[in-house]
Amino acid sequence: MATSPFAHHISDGLLTGQSSDHLVSHQQHFIHQGIEPDFLAMQQAAKTAGFELCLASGFRSFERQQMIWDNKFNGLRPILDHNSQPLDPALLSDKEKIIAILRWSALPGASRHHWGTDIDIYARNCLPSGVQLQLEPWEYQAGGHQAEFAQWLAENMRKYGFYLPYRDDLGGVSAEPWHLSYHAISQSLLEHFTPELLHRTISHSQVAGKSQILANLDNLYSRFIINICEV
Repeated sequence: MATSPFAHHISDGLLTGQSSDHLVSHQQHFIHQGIEPDFLAMQQAAKTAGFELCLASGFRSFERQQMIWDNKFNGLRPILDHNSQPLDPALLSDKEKIIAILRWSALPGASRHHWGTDIDIYARNCLPSGVQLQLEPWEYQAGGHQAEFAQWLAENMRKYGFYLPYRDDLGGVSAEPWHLSYHAISQSLLEHFTPELLHRTISHSQVAGKSQILANLDNLYSRFIINICEV
């Protein structure tokens, strides 16, 4: 197993979104310092190919992820089904809500965005005027405004060390054609991210649905955290 050059920097805070020491600023977002050279090279290559590669999301803190999670769990933001259509939370048990939310949003403490190695991207110049990016699969599929950019990514991202951990729907996180991960570092971080660390992190938080999350944590870890596509 190859060792990441940043392995000695791995801490519980980095893994769970409670540290920012590993980050650098880029386009009003933050990314892991170790991915910056290859990200910038990929961005330049995209520009040469006619795409203005931009970040929609980079690092996300534990607090930010908890706000997203709590708002969905408490009915302040929609919970979507696998077709990106809103579900009625009143018809769902707490366990069902957790499963449904996890299809599109990670548990606080367990988001790959905590690491700064994972980024949501799009081509700004492919976004139609007056249209807001939704980060939904149809945008990146045939006929969508990001389809040509997605094809370019599929052909070029590996040259720069990136891959799509949610390229296909494996029954955990829904397919996310906009979510790139820098494999050399993210794989090392995932290997350090244990169920025990997640249990400890959730136990010490006030995350909505906490008791049901903890009661089902082993299954959630297997289905939504380590269940990713190969490079």
